[in-house]
Amino acid sequence: MKQLPWPAKTTLLLLWWAAALGAAAAKPVPTPLRLWYTQPAANWNEALPLGNGRLGAMVFGAPQRERLQLNEETIWAGGPNNNVKPDALPVVRQLREQLLAGQLVEAQALAQAQMQPAGNSGMPYQTASNVYLDFPGHEGATHYQRDLDIGRAVASVSYQVGRVRYRREVFSSLPDQVVVVRLTASKPGQISCQLSEESLLPFTRHAEKDQLVLDGHGSAHEGQEGQIRFQTRLKAVVEGGTVQTTDAGIRIQRANSATLYLSIGTNFNNYHDVSGDAAARASAYLAAAVRKPYKQALADHVAAYQRYFNRVTLNLGVTPAVQLPTLQRLADFAQGHDPALAALYFQYGRYLLISSSQPGGQPANLQGIWNDQLKGPWDSKYTVNINTEMNYWPAEVTNLTELHEPLFSLIQDLSVTGRQSARQMYGARGWMLHHNTDIWRITGQVDPPQYGLWPMGGAWLSQHLWDHYQFTGDQQFLRTYYPVLKGAATYYVDALQEEPTHHWLVVAPSVSPENTYSLQGKQIALVAGTTMDNQLVFDLFSKTIRAAELLQLDQPFADTLRTLRERLPPMQIGQYGQVQEWLQDVDNPRDTHRHISHLYGLYPSGQLSPYRTPALFEAARVTLTQRGDVSTGWSMGWKVNFWARMQDGNHAYKLLTEQLRLRASEPGGVSEGGGTYPNLLDAHPPFQIDGNFGCTAGLAELFVQSYDGTLDLLPALPDAWPTGEVTGLVARGGYVVDLAWDKGRLTRARITSRLGGNCRVRVHRPIAATGGLKLQAAQGPNSNPFYQTFPVKPPLVSAKTTPRQPALAPSFVYDFPTQAGQAYSLRAR
Repeated sequence: MKQLPWPAKTTLLLLWWAAALGAAAAKPVPTPLRLWYTQPAANWNEALPLGNGRLGAMVFGAPQRERLQLNEETIWAGGPNNNVKPDALPVVRQLREQLLAGQLVEAQALAQAQMQPAGNSGMPYQTASNVYLDFPGHEGATHYQRDLDIGRAVASVSYQVGRVRYRREVFSSLPDQVVVVRLTASKPGQISCQLSEESLLPFTRHAEKDQLVLDGHGSAHEGQEGQIRFQTRLKAVVEGGTVQTTDAGIRIQRANSATLYLSIGTNFNNYHDVSGDAAARASAYLAAAVRKPYKQALADHVAAYQRYFNRVTLNLGVTPAVQLPTLQRLADFAQGHDPALAALYFQYGRYLLISSSQPGGQPANLQGIWNDQLKGPWDSKYTVNINTEMNYWPAEVTNLTELHEPLFSLIQDLSVTGRQSARQMYGARGWMLHHNTDIWRITGQVDPPQYGLWPMGGAWLSQHLWDHYQFTGDQQFLRTYYPVLKGAATYYVDALQEEPTHHWLVVAPSVSPENTYSLQGKQIALVAGTTMDNQLVFDLFSKTIRAAELLQLDQPFADTLRTLRERLPPMQIGQYGQVQEWLQDVDNPRDTHRHISHLYGLYPSGQLSPYRTPALFEAARVTLTQRGDVSTGWSMGWKVNFWARMQDGNHAYKLLTEQLRLRASEPGGVSEGGGTYPNLLDAHPPFQIDGNFGCTAGLAELFVQSYDGTLDLLPALPDAWPTGEVTGLVARGGYVVDLAWDKGRLTRARITSRLGGNCRVRVHRPIAATGGLKLQAAQGPNSNPFYQTFPVKPPLVSAKTTPRQPALAPSFVYDFPTQAGQAYSLRAR
């Protein structure tokens, strides 16, 4: 492919920069929300993702042979099942006795011998098919470019063959539920190509009038029969030229333009019903879509997408680097001269959530909806010891609240299937699950006990229900999901065990996710009373109590939870000044494990605070420093959030720089290297989408935080972004926040109140109000019910350490009343 020579490219950039400099000095210039490349994708980690929540497509962009790798959210292996171990309860009771008696090595051996998964460890999410578009004679294309416009959710490929300019546009239509491909050329009669389709799954293919039809079915896996049936339908509509459809594919000859419509239907109705008609669904989607002209289909798709996407803007300033290809920008980001790439990466996370999680569908899995394998990394399931939750961290704060709904639906289903695992495995009422689930809503143990015997999945997932209420104030939602909260809490009412030393109530058996410590020369995973478990149960009980109060029901149950909450272990500061990970002070200060589960209380929870729990806050800083920065991609995304909560924007920026380190795109094994692939997808490696979502949430936390009884404006602004603005972020209590800053200082803020009530803002330099609004210095507890914090016990501190107090920047806290629907403006003094 011919590219612009570097000297000419540099000259153009300098001219552009000179023209933009004046405007950029006054206000950040919006930059194109576009990923673009001068070469086709060499492999899957370079292809560009499209999605409408249900249908995913990876666009490779080769001139001579386009590949569209397709997914549909309900194509999984296996069929309805629950993998609950029927004979687990006697073993669990024995494990509890051993753990509470301090017989950890013996408990570990017993679990390894008798607590392996029952039947299966969950079903993998599977690729649907590959559609190929072969263009004879296009091998020598020049002036090549491909891109993904995340402002419109459209991918395009353009190049020249001879004197003809060719262009492809591809999108996965939100309203029409089909993938659409538009082929055009600069001269008439130039579109000639052969379309074909195949699948890694068992399939048959035939022509049905003018449509190419592929019928396939999901795999059997670990003893579960493959019960998913799916059908894809491909139709070409041309202007000029001819179309011929055979069992082998579709041939287009000498068309002026062509529009391809691809639909997929499956037989999946819900997690226990696969009686749907895949063919009827695929036919219906396609029949409706082809009736719409291309321009209208594109306009409708862009409008539906931008309804979500345009709610938030972020400008961090521009440099000449914004005009470089994405690969070059990634390679150069660590030099600190491209703040707009951080803004693009933030918005890319929002793009991915819109594209992989739509109301009424399945939640985003470990790879969103994009997977080209029959058994992808970790089966592309729902890993709920952090990864699934991380996928939805951006949902509320980045103004995508409706996209949280598929996760709520998953939780509702699990509150049904999870009763079986609670009863049969742990002898408890309520519901629970372990660290993984899948489309069939399994709740039994997945993977060996050192990973899988973690009975906390319901506790963590349920936090999202309360969080949604805090951001939206939707009491009907809270009333609908209160039984789910109550069921999750009821499990722990029954499952908590009294430990003998302090008579605290703890979860046993459990693990601190995927981590171990050394005891008697053995690595111990299985324990009682991990810090993360204690924090999760504390939050679940506190939120269920508050929900019962708001809804004026279940007060005896709430009283029970209050009593039990008082008996949960406090957090502890260990011998190295760290937040202890386990009940005993056995942390290794050289441990750099990717999971930092015992800081759940810092983020996403709000139990740790520089103002309410200063000693624990500083102990969290010690823990973060000990664990280090570079890790897997998703772990670095979590750490961006941690350091934002630590009010250290520069350290969060350092983590972002590590995450935006270009990772080689060739598929390889699992490693701890982290980074980002050329298509901006997170590299664990291999690809996991939670790293993208974690970083997007973390960047939002740099600008707005609302977990600590106040609405904190610019709590952790990095020095690298001295000037900028953000609009549309959402804070608890239903506040929509627009901010601008210059030279690192807040210049103006606009806060729109959706729910009314007292607005308590924390700023780090004095501010004034405009329009007659009067600010008052905050005094006493915040009267806004969405900003009431839960009472955290004082920590127990090791005799070997002295608690430290945080060195905080000055802050100023103001109150002002708000009314629903009104906006309020603040400015720097």
